[in-house]
Amino acid sequence: MESIQFSSEEKALIVRKIQLYFSEELQQKIGGFDAEFLLDFFGKEIGVYFYNRGLYDAQAALAAKLDDIHDAIHQLEKPTDFSR
Repeated sequence: MESIQFSSEEKALIVRKIQLYFSEELQQKIGGFDAEFLLDFFGKEIGVYFYNRGLYDAQAALAAKLDDIHDAIHQLEKPTDFSR
């Protein structure tokens, strides 16, 4: 898996969110460089867990849709003398 790349605008927004979290929840100031370093760390070390969870969720959603399609096709079947 390649590393996730954010645009400079996305990265700036995420860094601001990290800084806001530190300020509001931890009552600590964190500079932009430190917030960006933290973002890079989480992206590299923790991001794969979130990425994999997203894949599992996507796979489950796709499987549910395929079940719906299977059921829809089954409902279209016409009766014949052959049994399954």
